[in-house]
Amino acid sequence: MLPETLMTAAGLEALQSELTILTEERRPELASRIKSARELGDLKENGEYIAAKEEQAFLETRILTIEGQIRTAKVIEHAGTDRVTVGSKVEVKDLDHGDVDTWTVTGVSEADPMENRISYESPIGSALMGQGVGAKVEAQLPNGTMRMEITKIG
Repeated sequence: MLPETLMTAAGLEALQSELTILTEERRPELASRIKSARELGDLKENGEYIAAKEEQAFLETRILTIEGQIRTAKVIEHAGTDRVTVGSKVEVKDLDHGDVDTWTVTGVSEADPMENRISYESPIGSALMGQGVGAKVEAQLPNGTMRMEITKIG
């Protein structure tokens, strides 16, 4: 049995949309490019053909990855609990520097630190999981330990 892929409903919807685009738009476009490039002759020295085949390999790998994530998806929604779960929006205060940050804890596939979405498996995400407001937690980061206090869960 495969392990579950925890994610939010929005994350699952985004994966399903991406899969639709890849299978219904990108795959046929690439097949057409490959066919056109093949008609140009010698495939060993045909840069267009080689590039399209490499892109096709990447595309098919991405499709398989998404299909696996969807197949094993377990949607977790933060339902007003007072503990951090997947889907929680968490405000924390850095106890060493005083900075306040707000992160949304997500599944691995939907994490984007630049958008303040962190995976529940990341060092910070795993330190926050299951904790409540007022909890002081530590996350082991590559550049040291981050000490923080949860100030709000939404």
